[in-house]
Amino acid sequence: MAAPEGNTFSSKDNRLWANTLRRAVTQADPDRLRRIAERLLDQAEEGNIVAMKELGDRLDGKPAQTISGDPENPLTVISKIERLIVDPANPNS
Repeated sequence: MAAPEGNTFSSKDNRLWANTLRRAVTQADPDRLRRIAERLLDQAEEGNIVAMKELGDRLDGKPAQTISGDPENPLTVISKIERLIVDPANPNS
């Protein structure tokens, strides 16, 4: 179900946390974000798996989620939907 018309809760202008972080990073010290990025690179270089994953996700984007079933319960793809209207007084027609 789609959001009601006029709903702006997910708009880019309404991202309070992201906007607040963006202001905090740039106001206090313009080089702060650069230092944080350098620390992430250093940690990834030292073998920190979480830092490596974060770096990969930021550079390449997160991998697409695979949608699949399991061997005991495989997914079924519906390729055609029919609507059949039957006259209850004459079901064979």
